[in-house]
Amino acid sequence: MKLHLSAPPSNFLNSKIQITGSKSESNRLLLLQALYPNISIENLSNSDDAQVMQKGLKVQNGVVDIHHAGTAMRFLTGYFASQEGKEVVLTGSKRMTERPVKILVEALRSLGCDITYQKDEGYPPITIKGRKITKSKVSLPADVSSQYISSLLLIAASLQKGLELELVGKITSVPYIQMTLGLLNGVGIETTFEGNSIKIAPKSNIDATNLVVESDWSSASYFYSIVALAEVGTEITLSAYKKDSLQGDSVLSEIYTQFGVATTFENNTIVLRKIENEQLSTITCALQDAPDIAQTIAVTCFGLGIGCHLTGLHTLKIKETDRLEALHEELSKLGAVISVTDNALTLKAGTTIKPDVAIDTYNDHRMAMAFAPLALKTSIIINDAEVVSKSYPDFWNDLRKLQIQIEKL
Repeated sequence: MKLHLSAPPSNFLNSKIQITGSKSESNRLLLLQALYPNISIENLSNSDDAQVMQKGLKVQNGVVDIHHAGTAMRFLTGYFASQEGKEVVLTGSKRMTERPVKILVEALRSLGCDITYQKDEGYPPITIKGRKITKSKVSLPADVSSQYISSLLLIAASLQKGLELELVGKITSVPYIQMTLGLLNGVGIETTFEGNSIKIAPKSNIDATNLVVESDWSSASYFYSIVALAEVGTEITLSAYKKDSLQGDSVLSEIYTQFGVATTFENNTIVLRKIENEQLSTITCALQDAPDIAQTIAVTCFGLGIGCHLTGLHTLKIKETDRLEALHEELSKLGAVISVTDNALTLKAGTTIKPDVAIDTYNDHRMAMAFAPLALKTSIIINDAEVVSKSYPDFWNDLRKLQIQIEKL
């Protein structure tokens, strides 16, 4: 599906939008629910990834195809490895077979798990024969994707002796680790995180617990971008959000003050308002704790004619696509002067935006959604726009509520 986007009748916007539960929280809680069935969950994400996770957790034996869902690949690897008697082949899309799992597999093997590669060493598809895990100490490099770490933490309390995880080196993506630990604490599992050591106490059963998933902050980022690009006085209300969020992307509320977006927390909503501000010529952001909002910030800066230097982006190389190269390619097509390295992006200020450029999305939901707000500045085409269903199936309908003009081509 190819969509043509153009500006609403007025760039003075006012709307209220309900966003479904966080994909990150949903997938963590779904795995915990599989281990402790008396957990009930409200406001689950309606994303493809959450549906793939639910479907995968129900498999006893056979092939589990998680398509493009990297979170499901990492989390289900740990889950099935710890389920004695289950045997599965975990596979996915072509891109998924290019995304490494070796660090996680080696950590699980050191605990006594039985995991073998079907094709290329270090990459899916993998065969997993579930075993009872009796060892309780494991180490991982600290600068890897937090999903490897969370995969181990989520199964830890269900193991006979719990788990002591030593992270070697400088830790990145701390908020995602804290999110996992916060959800474990929320169901009564004891955890400690001191220095580079995380300890999870064993817990064979928990009390019946009802949990409500907070709405997704990554999804909120696109509305922050829209408000930043809109007229002063624009106001968009999003629900349901918490001021003390477990999600690292909640740092949006601080970062976007630089673009004149004020955030007010009211009950379970956030109100985004565009206010007068002195526009900077360049901003600098270290995003190692929130790399998923890098695309949104880069496109916001481009739309405002602001330069940016974004760092801490090394994990973007192994996402749905190489997001740094994808940003370089697509922003350049629009007229941007941009350079990228293995962990950083630099955009020069003051670029004119070319109209009616077709943006390729690379099977990456965030590419489609990050570029969409540019419709407030110029007409733009989004190729393979249906890719948003991976995390935010209602995205295009919610943009129509803002009267952004969307036409199928």
